Amino acid sequence: MEDKELNIIDHLDELRKRLIISVAAFLVFFIAGFAYVEEIYSFFVRDLDVKLIVLGPSDIIWVYFMLATVIAFAGTIPVIAIQLWLFVKPALRPNERKISLSYIPALFVLFIVGLCFGYFVIFPTVLKFLIELGGELMVTNFTADRYFRFIMHMTIPFGVLFELPVVVMFLTSLGIINPFVLVKLRKYAYFVLVFIAIIITPPDFMSDFIVTIPLLFLYEISINLSKIVYRRKLKKEKEWKEKFGSNDTIIEEDE
Repeated sequence: MEDKELNIIDHLDELRKRLIISVAAFLVFFIAGFAYVEEIYSFFVRDLDVKLIVLGPSDIIWVYFMLATVIAFAGTIPVIAIQLWLFVKPALRPNERKISLSYIPALFVLFIVGLCFGYFVIFPTVLKFLIELGGELMVTNFTADRYFRFIMHMTIPFGVLFELPVVVMFLTSLGIINPFVLVKLRKYAYFVLVFIAIIITPPDFMSDFIVTIPLLFLYEISINLSKIVYRRKLKKEKEWKEKFGSNDTIIEEDE
């Protein structure tokens, strides 16, 4: 009983250490983002013909904090992934450690790719559609707060969702899921993805449609990648069995 309690305490201490490192990394990236917030702000408003409006002094600092937080979140992703890997590393076999570690760079890259897709493809398309919807009947002005919130809604969800293929590949390589389960859950996954698209977009059909299609496409890519990983996993297990004769020998060899 005492051994179990000591084990739990050790795990909690390790978890606390990983959390502290992750929070410290977030603060470092946040400070760096805040230091260059004016340059970041200028980048996002470079294509606007008018200056953004603020309704009060507090809106300015709020927008700056919002931009610095996004930069910090993006920069901290690989740090969090590494800390999570170090936390679960003792419970993984040697081959699982190598596989899981190889996915960490892909998580960061796909997050950035998702952000770029949302900002350079989805955001201008939806923004143009919504502005043209008013035509000459309305004068369009943007507050800084609303404008940047809109950008976040059009980019951050894609940054997160673009990581779906890597997560699926990782879980497949560990044997937690397989492509047959993903195919079986396809209709439920489609419903969830459509719901997400409706939540993160303005209330019009065109925006929902533009966002939904890439999300469904991502799910199909995930299924196909899962099939590839699953076949390789089966092939490798078959080779090990032929070489060593049983799973027990494989486990001993890995250990």
